[in-house]
Amino acid sequence: MKIKFIFLNSIVSVCLLLTINIYGQDNKAHNPIIFADVPDASMVRVGDTYYMSSTTMHMNPGVPIMTSKDLVNWKLISYAYDTLGNSDELDLKNGKNMYGRGSWASCMRYHNNTFYVSTFSATTGKTYIFSTKNPENEPWQKIEFQPSYHDHSILFDDDGKIYMVWGAGKLNIAELKDDLSGVKEGTERVLIENASAPAGDNIMLGAEGSQLFKIKGKYYLFNITWPRGGMRTVVIHRADNINGPWEGKVGLQDLGVAQGGLIDTPDGRWFSYLFRDNGGVGRIPYIVPVKWENGWPILGEEGKVPWTLDLPANKSLIPGIVNSDDFKRSKKDKDLPLVWQWNHNPDNSLWSVRERKGYLRLKTGRIDSSFVQARNILTQRTIGPESTGSTLLDLSKMKEGDFAGLCLLQKEFGLVGVKLENGTKKIVMVSAPKGQPKEVQSVTINQNKIYFKAECDFRDKTDKAHFFYSLDGKSWIQIGDTINMPYTLPHFMGYRFGLFNYATKNVGGYVDFDYFHISDHISKTNQ
Repeated sequence: MKIKFIFLNSIVSVCLLLTINIYGQDNKAHNPIIFADVPDASMVRVGDTYYMSSTTMHMNPGVPIMTSKDLVNWKLISYAYDTLGNSDELDLKNGKNMYGRGSWASCMRYHNNTFYVSTFSATTGKTYIFSTKNPENEPWQKIEFQPSYHDHSILFDDDGKIYMVWGAGKLNIAELKDDLSGVKEGTERVLIENASAPAGDNIMLGAEGSQLFKIKGKYYLFNITWPRGGMRTVVIHRADNINGPWEGKVGLQDLGVAQGGLIDTPDGRWFSYLFRDNGGVGRIPYIVPVKWENGWPILGEEGKVPWTLDLPANKSLIPGIVNSDDFKRSKKDKDLPLVWQWNHNPDNSLWSVRERKGYLRLKTGRIDSSFVQARNILTQRTIGPESTGSTLLDLSKMKEGDFAGLCLLQKEFGLVGVKLENGTKKIVMVSAPKGQPKEVQSVTINQNKIYFKAECDFRDKTDKAHFFYSLDGKSWIQIGDTINMPYTLPHFMGYRFGLFNYATKNVGGYVDFDYFHISDHISKTNQ
């Protein structure tokens, strides 16, 4: 019996160690630091506080700004802009859209007590620079100019000059005007003819995603490249002078973790922030330790991305990155918390959290024949390794042809909603494999309140989801097919939970959403 007890105790100990290694219960941080779509990060540290910008492309407001005290646990504090402007592409009008475009990789800097975030848009053909003294409590001021400088990075140099680096494969550099209103004429030149060269000759993604730093008098340039048949790779160049000569090397080639830059801690340690393509949940951030050898930053542990980090343990992404919302607002509250973003530009006349206390009202104002062209889809990120989004709708003010419900938004979207057809309400599940929507199942109902939920499984890139409905909020019934959730380049974004309502025949109807609840687990029946 004693031998059996020792044997069982050993098994328990091993299982506990495995649990610690897998789930980070040893009070250390683990990668990914954020299991959600937060790509193209750019970071600065001001005192003991870190700030990060990211990419959300066709979502508005755009360029999310986050803050952290430990490099691991982040919360949203603002956005650089509400909208980039107005056009058919930005407004989802006349069959046009900006899926996968909008604004791309941003650059965050801190200079002379001011925060700067710059980005660019192939949709508008412009470059944007936003600034504020206080990113959490003051608005961002905007400067815009042409052309659109691809994947650029800004550096405020010690001599007062301001440089911008941009491009893919061939990287260019120019000085910016003192007021940041554009590039100084005559300063544009080639910085590095072939920045991908350290990763070999057979390249399918030329070095891009530039992030330029000056550390202890030396210039360091980080880029991402992709050797054909290989994986996304970090390439680093360095120089003693901004004009070169530049020497380059592969900085990291593991798990496809790449694109980012350098950040230091108040106690003098260095890390690199990067991201990894992770299927349907999106591009997720990683942190790797950095050591300095002979003036080079050495990324990872023996060239590998570590699972655990000597940083504080990860907490839940709820409420910092995503959060539930009961739509209850006081007079002092903002209409929408920062976790929410609209798909493309919203029509602000067609939604409200004030007209009916404790509800989000989505009204119809035009006829739409396509779900992905419908305006005012209100979204939040899905999160991994698994997550559930649920909602309750009041359907009593729908009009003939209206369609409202809960979706998982990407090119190959899935949704469950209620259609009002020929005076009859029916629950409909739609799946869109290869972007081609099809009605999979429908159920007639005779009531004006309906509960929906969507469950997402991103464990080990399972990338599958199920939809459910309930007539009473207690008993749930699965509806339709399991949907696959591939990451597609036309949308270039991880799947998002979304609340929607659009008209196909008559305008003027509306639905009221009682709540949206998000959790970081799914029901046992789907595990």
